[in-house]
Amino acid sequence: MKQKITYIAGALVALIALYFLSEKLFFRWDLTSEKRYSISENTKSLLKDLQGEYTIKLYLDGDLSAGFLQLRKSAKEMAEEFSAYTDADIKVVFENPTQGANEKERDKHYGELESRGLTVMREEEEKDEYGQTITRIVCPWAEISNGKRKKLVSLYQDNRDRSIDENLNNASANLEYALTDAIRQLTKTKVDRILFTEGHGELPEILTYDVCNSLRNYYQIDRGDLRACYCPDSLFPYKAIIVAGPTKPFSEKDKYLIDQYVMHGGKVMWLIDGVRISLDSLQTASETIGIGNDLNLEDQLFRYGVRIEPVLVQDAQCSKLPVNTAPENEAPKWKPKPWYYAPLLLTSPVHPISKNITPVKSEFASLIKAVGDDKDITRDILLVTSTSTRIQQMPSIVSMSIVNIDPREGYFNVGNAPIAVAMKGHFASNFNHRLVPEGIYSKTPQSNRSYETKMIVIADADVICNDVVPGSNGQPNIVPLGMDRYEGHQYGNKEFILNCINYLTDDEGWMQLRSRELQLRLLNKQASTIRKFWQIANVLLPLVVLALLGGGYYMLRKRKYTK
Repeated sequence: MKQKITYIAGALVALIALYFLSEKLFFRWDLTSEKRYSISENTKSLLKDLQGEYTIKLYLDGDLSAGFLQLRKSAKEMAEEFSAYTDADIKVVFENPTQGANEKERDKHYGELESRGLTVMREEEEKDEYGQTITRIVCPWAEISNGKRKKLVSLYQDNRDRSIDENLNNASANLEYALTDAIRQLTKTKVDRILFTEGHGELPEILTYDVCNSLRNYYQIDRGDLRACYCPDSLFPYKAIIVAGPTKPFSEKDKYLIDQYVMHGGKVMWLIDGVRISLDSLQTASETIGIGNDLNLEDQLFRYGVRIEPVLVQDAQCSKLPVNTAPENEAPKWKPKPWYYAPLLLTSPVHPISKNITPVKSEFASLIKAVGDDKDITRDILLVTSTSTRIQQMPSIVSMSIVNIDPREGYFNVGNAPIAVAMKGHFASNFNHRLVPEGIYSKTPQSNRSYETKMIVIADADVICNDVVPGSNGQPNIVPLGMDRYEGHQYGNKEFILNCINYLTDDEGWMQLRSRELQLRLLNKQASTIRKFWQIANVLLPLVVLALLGGGYYMLRKRKYTK
């Protein structure tokens, strides 16, 4: 009896000690191979400092397919994981986007969602057992609010080059980055500044309006002429500068400003056309001449480790252009034809900038080549052409008749030409062992080797350029960046540019969350076709096993006690 009391008392003491220990210690175990339910240290640090109440509204509710139900479950679990690492009150609510008593009310609700920026999509599943195609309306969005502001979060990217299962798997892998990005925007107190350079024929503000409108969610956007103040210190407050589509040469003083900005840790995104040409020039004539775009930047980019070749890239994977195929003196008959000068660029599947992004639309793109052997610089290709590419040397004629070329005749003879590259490391100054250009003044000494910094070079300014069309009221209408007006398809230009800027300005490693991968485990389609067999097997097999075990146990007992 005394021994029993001792055991009970010891157990009670152990339970009490375990209770107080659990109050002090916090741990969670993730036993999945890809750490599906773990979050990064950056996210934990962000959540630790979070205060107040946050509501995560998920528009994934109602009649959903199995894939979107899994995405709904993953989003809910991610939000619950966030709650475990913060003192803030995080609530998860669901809203059914298909609510409404009849079709008219549902259409009205869809319109309200669309007006707020939450696009709905139609999901068509394979035919069911009765031979009918199942169509569902899905709104894969979340809305995060802290009582003062709200941020919309897109949870799903429709990449036509991948199956819906792959897109859903990528959406689950990207949940942590998507949700933390919105939370960081809501909690940010200091706004970083971004500069678009002017003074060299760069793209006007209206042609970069769409991407700038999205960048304002993260940054203060300024536009400035480098010639206004020849002092490198004036660029230091900017987190990054963007040189978008210049057409006029840079002076040595302009180049020195950018060079010393880079040497002191500044980040630059160059969007440079290797060839000077425009589609507008082909609207009045059937052909024009393309010539190299001399910007006096060749030596500087060469010193940094890249060269933009003065060539044009043609590609079989391209967007289409409406062409009048009617004979002369007859009514126009417009037919879409492949416009080989507008490649649909493939994105790197491994780099956090371009991972899981749909192809990027370009036009009159040039070729990038890596030069030099500086071991302090790493280069990562971000955009390439398809495997069916042709390089056209300049100067030469650019003609509309290219739409009639038969690609099967061996016309496209190269493949995967690089169009965009990200570089990271310590760059050498273009003004090392050179005199400082006259007219430069600075309080900061000249540097000939940069701090570790980053740079992105894209050999096509059209990647950032949105279309502008006349509006019914006489005002210009901005076409979303990456939207193909003729085919009605949205390409990945805007997301790519946003990721480029966020990558350049990211000093804490947030963009690495986009590199996360989850193993895709698909249902065996062949097995699913014999559904009845597996349903019956799942019901009967446990009963058969139970009967065998029961019979075996009965036989053993009978044998034991009959002796």
